[in-house]
Amino acid sequence: MAYARRRTLLAGAALGGMALLAGCAEDDGPGGREHSSAADRLRERSARDSTTLLARYDATLRAHPALEPRLRPLRAEVARHAEAFGTDRTAPEGPAQDAGAPSSTPSPRGALPSAPPVPQDERAARAALADAERALADARTTALTAAPPELARLLASVAAAGAAHAFLLAEPAR
Repeated sequence: MAYARRRTLLAGAALGGMALLAGCAEDDGPGGREHSSAADRLRERSARDSTTLLARYDATLRAHPALEPRLRPLRAEVARHAEAFGTDRTAPEGPAQDAGAPSSTPSPRGALPSAPPVPQDERAARAALADAERALADARTTALTAAPPELARLLASVAAAGAAHAFLLAEPAR
């Protein structure tokens, strides 16, 4: 039962997130893209945060290759989030590339940030990723109040996906 619930939640989060990301990324509206220095800084910070989270996933996958089937779809979503915030696509691929992930890992200025040390225990490593996802989702939710509408929709979508990732990472392995 829990496995079916997890799959349903993951599928719903992925489909909903992709639909919202596609709509936000392609809908410039009559006024064009919403640009201000504050919005640009928020978008850059959001891209950097996603790229940092992506580096954390990659470090966890290097330390715990057995987690790859479980982390690969989540990592691919984080890569799409970084891309949606407008990062460059110049860094090499991470270890968890799958057919649905972008052709290269997005990263601002072409370099992946270094990730913090990964716990040696798989459960603790998943918990650390869940904590990072949860903290970033909370920060993005807080940032909604200062964001223009288009960016706010993107932040809300990515924050919801991050909360779903945290939930999935916290579930016991099956």
